Amino acid sequence: MSMLAMLLCTFLALLSCSVVRHHLFQSGGYDLGIFDQSIYLISRGEVPFSTIRGIHILGDHAAFILYPISFLYRIVPSVYWLFGIQSLALTLGALAVYHLALRAEIDPGKAKTIAAAYLLYPAIFNANLFDFHPEVLAVPLFLAAILCIRSGKLWGFLLCLGGILGCKAVLSLNVVALGVWLLLFESRRIQKRWQQRYQVAGWVAVALGSAWFGIATFWIIPHFSGSEPAAISHYSYLGSSVSEIIQNLVLKPTLVLGKFFSLDTLFYGFLLIIPVAWGLSWRHWDPWIPALPTLGLNILSSNPAYRDLVHQYALPVVPSLFLAIIERMKTPCFQARFAKKAALTWSLLAFLALGKYTFFGSIYLQSLDTWQATREALAQITTQGGVLTTHEICPHLTHRRVIYFTDESRFKGSPPDQWDPFDYVLLNSRHPGWRSSLEFSHALIRALQKEASFRLLYHRDGVYLFSRLREKP
Repeated sequence: MSMLAMLLCTFLALLSCSVVRHHLFQSGGYDLGIFDQSIYLISRGEVPFSTIRGIHILGDHAAFILYPISFLYRIVPSVYWLFGIQSLALTLGALAVYHLALRAEIDPGKAKTIAAAYLLYPAIFNANLFDFHPEVLAVPLFLAAILCIRSGKLWGFLLCLGGILGCKAVLSLNVVALGVWLLLFESRRIQKRWQQRYQVAGWVAVALGSAWFGIATFWIIPHFSGSEPAAISHYSYLGSSVSEIIQNLVLKPTLVLGKFFSLDTLFYGFLLIIPVAWGLSWRHWDPWIPALPTLGLNILSSNPAYRDLVHQYALPVVPSLFLAIIERMKTPCFQARFAKKAALTWSLLAFLALGKYTFFGSIYLQSLDTWQATREALAQITTQGGVLTTHEICPHLTHRRVIYFTDESRFKGSPPDQWDPFDYVLLNSRHPGWRSSLEFSHALIRALQKEASFRLLYHRDGVYLFSRLREKP
């Protein structure tokens, strides 16, 4: 199969899986609904305040890359742009891997094998399934940044860095680490006449990453959210603020030693390495340096989702993995004994073992009994008034200023006292959704049946649609 055909097939497969999952009502308000609503509001020139998160979108992760994405919504406002962008970005990462391998003077056939192994890496497929996250776009940008600097394209390198910083504030730490790697290791592998270029690129990466981390963490996010970055809740045992966490990491190292030297961390490392174990060697460890901030944050997090291949948190490690493979492949002895079929078979088996394609035959079909009723109910929501619905239905209705999902903790386990923000309430009593329950769903239905300002507009198979009564002119 040619490289172009491989990329095209992968893009179509990733995109199709995202779209099918969405149509099966398995995407969610967190995080697809948050980004879809915010980008839609930006495209309309409105304040991108996410009612799902309760903050301005820049108060989430300072992801300013959402602003240029909003131009696509001006053409056609559709969540499918996000599925397409994410699938394309992950696919293009393989193209960057392929060209990096060619620049390392690796045989084209073997370079294509490495690119195929990238596409088969389980985290690529799994993260593509898990809604949309702007940091996913940073994967090809990291690889492209290194390709640019190795090709002598400094302006391209700077453009890639800007894109990475715009994807998520915390990636600024990876940009700093990338700069350190360029200065201390990468520049030593090249001829003297090119070393200055690498040194300039390294210092620029360190400066830009450090500056953006400070600006985003201590000014932009607190300014737009009114609080510390939300992710610090996953490190509460280290402190209640970014400054306190940094201070405790330095002054109280014993707090984190137990995290690093644990079976949980060992298993996480095993998950990361095993899909490409055929191409890694401890002798070529330095390309891991740009991934160290991500590895540290994931290991230290109290949230186990940071340490699996199901969510997007492992993706910033992927560029380093394949850079390390390319560095090892450059050695003549490894190239001579490298078996393409064996490597592809290993990667394929790893994908079959760790890829979440099986969800399409299991958990993604759990609400199929109410699928038709939910589609019919959605068709009857004809205005852009406020909506309260389930977490899984939420991203089908996010092109409006006000939308909430039935989060029990947000409503403190009881129906809201005021229904004023909502023109529609769409509930699924059989499948109440994430952060809800059958009891809470039935309590909402009973409350709405007694609410004089609402009427039952649609009911079938446990799906209820209530709409606000319109005042007569």
